[in-house]
Amino acid sequence: MLANSHIIPQLNTTFIEPLRSLERHFLSHHQIIDDWFTEQWKLTIPPVYGSVDLRNAGFKLAPIDMNLFPAGFNNLNPNFLPLAVGAAKKIIHQRIPHAKRILVIPENHTRNLRYWENIKTLQIILEQAQFEVRFGTLSEEIKAPTNIQLPSDAKVVIEPLLRQGDELRISDFIPDVILLNNDLSEGIPEILRHLKTILLPPAELGWSQRLKSEHFHYYAGVVDEFAKKIDIDPWLIAPFFRHCGHIDFMQQEGMECLTTNAEKLFAEIKAKYAEYQIPHQPFLIVKADAGTYGMAVMTVRNVEELTSLNRKQRTRMAMTKGGQPVRRVIIQEGVYTFETIGPDQAVAEPVVYLWGDCVVGGFYRVHKERGVDENLNAPGMHFEPLAFPQSCNNPNETLDPDACQNRFYAYGVVAQLSMLAAAREMKDQVDKSI
Repeated sequence: MLANSHIIPQLNTTFIEPLRSLERHFLSHHQIIDDWFTEQWKLTIPPVYGSVDLRNAGFKLAPIDMNLFPAGFNNLNPNFLPLAVGAAKKIIHQRIPHAKRILVIPENHTRNLRYWENIKTLQIILEQAQFEVRFGTLSEEIKAPTNIQLPSDAKVVIEPLLRQGDELRISDFIPDVILLNNDLSEGIPEILRHLKTILLPPAELGWSQRLKSEHFHYYAGVVDEFAKKIDIDPWLIAPFFRHCGHIDFMQQEGMECLTTNAEKLFAEIKAKYAEYQIPHQPFLIVKADAGTYGMAVMTVRNVEELTSLNRKQRTRMAMTKGGQPVRRVIIQEGVYTFETIGPDQAVAEPVVYLWGDCVVGGFYRVHKERGVDENLNAPGMHFEPLAFPQSCNNPNETLDPDACQNRFYAYGVVAQLSMLAAAREMKDQVDKSI
């Protein structure tokens, strides 16, 4: 069972007032914010869905990752499922007005039952939105309809995909739209190329082609525009970053690029810490520029650590999901998380889920064994669902600050900024492929 859906983590008291100041600023400018988002979504259609990993340092609230193939719908507060249902129906019909049949393509692995609980929840959301849903797998090992039995006693049926001309189907099921929940880390398979049917998100946004550094480039542009609208320092909601290509950790190639950019980033962050009188040491996160599942991620507290990586550290950084070699990295400003949950004060970070432009909930990723400057997306983590009151992030409702949990409103605003960056990223990527 999921834990209490109304848990609000404790925040280090040193930084409560700076955070409340940012929250109050957002709330006092909520009409400007809502109007600005409304105009932006008219200009650029959002991705069908996504999840945004945030870090809350009190003095800074910023995204550290944005996933266009989210796998955690089962961790959301079930009480807010109707919000997800309505938002899913809205964005899918916005893209394909006549859509009735959806073919979902999940990840290939069949042993990760937590992932398949996510797929089952996704099925429930789509079926309650009045779509007919079937699951087709890219796995060549699946030759016939196969049941995956879940710990919840539910089951998911996956079936082999059939390609006929420019049409993809399973048995006699011809979809109106194909929903990807597979991040295509190993590349775009031939069966998905040059299809007549629309893929959401586009296959070109899979991790074989998409780069985190590219997303944060778009995010920086979005935040600069937004910050001018409400008169804040963009740094308060955006991490500094740089990137390096042609990296080979095992052969120790490209390390000069890594250390040079790390030095520059440390200098930039130290200047900001001095400006805001932040009594903490800056740190960096170095991670694969593509990929997910928290693989190939390391915390760097000083440049010397990069020049003395041992073989174990280099091996851990050398490959990501599916054994794909790491050849590019993003070097990102580390954002502390000063949120903790429970009597043992386990470190926590919020993850926000969206369908289109609508925030539909999220959860806290919690790790008892990790520190405030470490990656929490690692074995041993668990999840605590959180609830976004509908009045917090629904542009069609009048915002009632007294009824809205301020911190969740701030989370939702920053997550929408990341979604807008992904929308621009998606538009440009699709335009290039035409």
